[in-house]
Amino acid sequence: MKRRSGWLWIAAIFAYVFLYAPLLIVVVYSFNDSRLNAQWVGFTLDWYRKLFADEEMLTAARNSLVIGVVASAVSTALGTMAGYAMYRYKLRLLPVMVVAPIAIPEILMGVSLLIFFVAINLTLGLVSITLAHIAFCVGFVAIVVRSRLAGMDETLVEAARDLGATPWRAFRLITLPLIMPGVIAGALMAFTLSIDDFVVTYFTAGADALTLPLKIYTMVKISVTPEVNAVSTLLMLLTLALIVVASRLAPGALRGR
Repeated sequence: MKRRSGWLWIAAIFAYVFLYAPLLIVVVYSFNDSRLNAQWVGFTLDWYRKLFADEEMLTAARNSLVIGVVASAVSTALGTMAGYAMYRYKLRLLPVMVVAPIAIPEILMGVSLLIFFVAINLTLGLVSITLAHIAFCVGFVAIVVRSRLAGMDETLVEAARDLGATPWRAFRLITLPLIMPGVIAGALMAFTLSIDDFVVTYFTAGADALTLPLKIYTMVKISVTPEVNAVSTLLMLLTLALIVVASRLAPGALRGR
């Protein structure tokens, strides 16, 4: 038994090294005092200074933040209602409709949304990107909220109804405060997914729309400079910070319980 446990630990260590070593290399080489990533030359912060002086990069970051905030706000409202409906009403078709956008491949989602936007004659740009992000973020929020509702004490709502509270008043004063950590966790997850997304954004962005993932992709096509490493490091830190906050607010939901 101990020998098997030892092999499992070794396998786990190799798996985590394989997953996180490339990320660590990106972070380290963002401080490399050389335009080439072939070897370590010395420590410098010049690439971060150059990054914050790049107007096009700042515009892309601002667009990503605006899209992320709007998409997470709208998808949180819709996802909370969808999660509550999934919990309250046992409809077979509803979970399929909610989960389908996050279950299908991203490239299929991007192509289908592109065809839809062209069919309704919607100009591709920041609006189309935001609508696309809302479409696939709603399902993630609904799953987190539904998981939070599953652990709620339903007798509290029944007691409020017995005391004369209307369904809306019971939801507003009892249910919503109890599931608020799940709602916030879903909002943070939606923001993280939105600001990181590339595939769906690539298909639904117009010629003039630029987000941070698209800008990074454009830079990588030329060469992987330490400036790319710097912006990737900052994006990675933001994503990890939001995931940590979401996991603290709704640990059971994010672990699938």
